Order: sequence, then C-alpha cells, then structure tokens
Amino acid sequence: MANKQKETTVIIGGGHAAGALLTTLQQKNYQHEVILVGEEPHPPYQRPPLSKNYLAGEADQESLYLKPRSVYENAGHHLRLGVRAEQIDRDNKTIRLSDQSTLKYDRLVLATGSHVRRLTAPGADLKGIHYLHDIADSDSLREQLVPGKRLVIVGGGYIGLEVAASAIKKGVHVTVLEAAERLMQRVTGPEISAFFYAKHSGAGVDVRLNTAVTGFEAGGQGYVSGVTLASGGTVPADIVLVSVGVVPETALAEAAGLPCDDGIIVDEFTRTEDPAILAIGDCTRHRNLFFEKTQRLESVANAVDQARTAAATLMGEKKPYDSPPWFWSNQYDVRLQMVGLSQNHDQRVLRGSPEDKWFAVFYLRESHLIAVDAVNLPVAFMVGKTLVQQRRKVHSEILSDPDIELKSLVSAPQTSS
Repeated sequence: MANKQKETTVIIGGGHAAGALLTTLQQKNYQHEVILVGEEPHPPYQRPPLSKNYLAGEADQESLYLKPRSVYENAGHHLRLGVRAEQIDRDNKTIRLSDQSTLKYDRLVLATGSHVRRLTAPGADLKGIHYLHDIADSDSLREQLVPGKRLVIVGGGYIGLEVAASAIKKGVHVTVLEAAERLMQRVTGPEISAFFYAKHSGAGVDVRLNTAVTGFEAGGQGYVSGVTLASGGTVPADIVLVSVGVVPETALAEAAGLPCDDGIIVDEFTRTEDPAILAIGDCTRHRNLFFEKTQRLESVANAVDQARTAAATLMGEKKPYDSPPWFWSNQYDVRLQMVGLSQNHDQRVLRGSPEDKWFAVFYLRESHLIAVDAVNLPVAFMVGKTLVQQRRKVHSEILSDPDIELKSLVSAPQTSS
C-alpha cells in the first residue's frame, strides 16, 4: 500500500448533489483526500424547504444542512466555503479560486447546480424584486412577508406556488401571474393543474393564467410598486417574486472546453469527456439508461441518484444511472408526489376524486405506464415508482377501479399483450 499515493478529489458545489456525494464516499470508505469548494458560507444543504417551511419560519437554518460541518471534517473531508471556483486548467489539473489560491486535483466532480432565470424587462432591477435560490434569498424574502403586504409572484410553477401557500398563511395578499394556460403546465397534466388552481383560489390567492408580464413600475426610493401586464393593466405590488425557472450552471465547464448543451454532458456513469472530470445534479445533461434520450432534470432525487453513481465511478465500480425520476411539492395540506415524466402520454387515467382531496393521475403511452402524479395518495406514488421502473403495461380499467388494490399490481404478472 505504501507506494499507492493518496489522490485528491475536488468537488465544486454545495447543494444536494455535492452533499450526497460526500456522504456516499464516506459510507464507502473512500481512501483519497476530498476537498469541497462551495461559494456560499454554508455546508451542503437542501433547497426545497427554502420555499416551504424555512420560508414560513417553521424550520431553522441548521435543519437545512444535510450534515453538520463537523461530520464532514471528522471524516477527513475539507470544506472550502465562501470561495468560488473561477477557472479549471485541465492540462495541469488545477483550479483557480476567487481568493487567488489554486487547488490541484486528480479527480474533479462538478456539482455546480443552476442559477435562476432572471427577467430583463423594464424595471427588473428595482428594489423589492426577489428571486429564490439560496438561503440568503429566502431570508430576505421572509423579512418582507408581513401581514397586509401585497406579493406578486411571476410564474406558476412549483416554487412560485409553494411560496404563495406560505405567504397567504402569513396574511400576505398574494397574486400569481402565469403566462401559460394552466399552472405547472411544464411538469403535469390538466387534472393536477386544475386541482391546484382551485386550492390556491380557495385559499384567497388571486391566480391569473394566460397573463404575461412586460415590466415593473417604480414607486418611491427605487422600490417596485407594480407589475405591468401585456394585456395593459398593472397589478399593485409591495414585493415581487420572479420564479420562471433555472439555467444550468455550465460556465466553468464551458470555459474549460467540456462539451455542454443545456447542461454539462455526462454518460450513464456521470463521466464528462475528460476522464478525470465527473459532473452531477442540476448542471448536467445526462445519460440515464431509464430513458432513450439524454435528459436534464432539476430534482433532489436526480442529484442523489447521480451522486451515488459518481461515488461508484470514483471507487472504480460500474454502477450506471438507470432510475426513473421523481419529484414532490408541498402546498397547504397537500403533498404532490410524482414519478416518471408525463410528456408524450397518449392516455390519462384518474383514480379517486379531486373533490375528496386524494387522487392520482396515471399517464400511459401505448398502454405502458410512464408517469404517476399522486395527491395525498402515497400508495399510488410507491406502486407507480415500481410500475414505471418496469415500464409495465397496465389496463386503464384496473388503474381507475378503487376496488382493486394498487399494491396487487406490483405482484401481478406482467402482461405481454
């Protein structure tokens, strides 16, 4: 063993993917030196609570951390926090940091995540316009959410709607402006969209669909006072949250000459074109053997699954990424759980009823189950996970029949028809 020199593995990023990779390497008793470089002052943390219970003041900052900093350090991992990786020199295997120091690496893992898509409309730089991506963003937004204030949310996706649910509970007046014809249109079917529209409207949120934003109006002292609409009107606002999606953080990889296409391109083992560099999480367009085409996914499940695959790759094991993606969202007393991707379905099957506050939508393509969206129905999500993974053919009558136990489908033999 004496002649086997210790190598250095550097991880760039401080989100779920980076944290899951550190943990998995620890579990696998990885023998090499590991250094994590994170731009924020925090150890790796989870972002979903930033728009939910952390924003609502029901969870403290420590609870966001995947592990306390001491756990990593006791395992011999070095955390370089509050410093940004600025350049990768692949020829010399060095990274230049924002404090002008350099790090040498033998293996490098990019877990750079994503950044929020910003609006460039007139007035977009006014004070009081927020974006939600990190702890600091959530802290500054939470300070503003006081009873009686008028919050306008631009974008009716998960994050915008989770913030709407948190804010309305605090007595804030909330308006959601969505340019598409339904909420969460990119990720779900019309039944789920309609259910959440009713849920938010019933809670007092003013939800406006087919409503495009053209700019922001200034009030006193450079603060936003209103949101202007393509249709002409203006919605008065004391606070604005812009939540119109994210862009993969690929600048570092691109500058280093790594192939990128709406994400850093990696194979099913999370390897980039450079054998010394892996990439995981939101920043990747990856090969997942579950799909025919490469995908870019923004989810905790994807970050964790890719981190496990990367850990295996670093350990010299061959463990391809092949799991179906899954997602969740908490809004009010509703837990939405989703597995698979519902785009390109040719049939939707409803089980249960939206009026009962628990139901599921099954998405089929050529009779094969490709996705499930479950509202307060965890059994449909759990069973769906197995059936989607198996690309199971299921008859729609069975899925919709409440007298047939969903669990029985898992043990049922596959139909060849």
